Amino acid sequence: MAATEVRPRPADATVVAARMRDAQRELARFRMGYEFGIEEMLTKVRILRSEFRQTHDHNPIEHVTSRLKSMDSILEKSVRYGCGTDLPTIRERIRDIAGIRITCSFESDAYWVADMLSQQPDVEVVQCKDYIAHPKANGYRSLHLIVRIPVFLSDRTEHVFVEIQIRTIAMDFWASVEHKLSYKYRGALPPHLRDELLDAAASAAELDARMGRLRGEVRDLGQEPGAEPA
Repeated sequence: MAATEVRPRPADATVVAARMRDAQRELARFRMGYEFGIEEMLTKVRILRSEFRQTHDHNPIEHVTSRLKSMDSILEKSVRYGCGTDLPTIRERIRDIAGIRITCSFESDAYWVADMLSQQPDVEVVQCKDYIAHPKANGYRSLHLIVRIPVFLSDRTEHVFVEIQIRTIAMDFWASVEHKLSYKYRGALPPHLRDELLDAAASAAELDARMGRLRGEVRDLGQEPGAEPA
């Protein structure tokens, strides 16, 4: 006997469609909060860059980029963390959905920028991981801040987490190469490449240290790097 196809009644279809629309709107509002959080932090960084460009001898911020994780990436991380996949749980547990990366010339600039952002009254520093002073086992170096900032919407205020990565040009170059190699080998790097990356990380750290010493000598001569000569 052939199975009888059960088709949803018009009323059922209307309910399903309404639920889907509600889910889409909720997801859009979820992502919108993080998009605005990124814009808030980028505005703060742009103001600092503009101020230093106009009134100081040295601008510590070289480049700024941002990214918003895809929903696939967010859900994959939720599963990996073993937490729920409902939006309130994701909002609390996954704190790097929104991210900005700030590239500086010198190690001291990375800490300087972190201090300036942390001291702003509407920026709450939730977590700080100093991979410059304490690099990861693979050689990765960077300064990571998780901050929470208010986003003012028409009907409510949301407090969203934003991850801020602050690093030097040398650190950023190394991290970019390491990411491409790890992606190519699906995280299982051959031993010789791991050794090469560790050696390159040490070279990058030495370069940062040497450039810092050169900067100190220039300062002693009364001319800050990036300043116009007299």
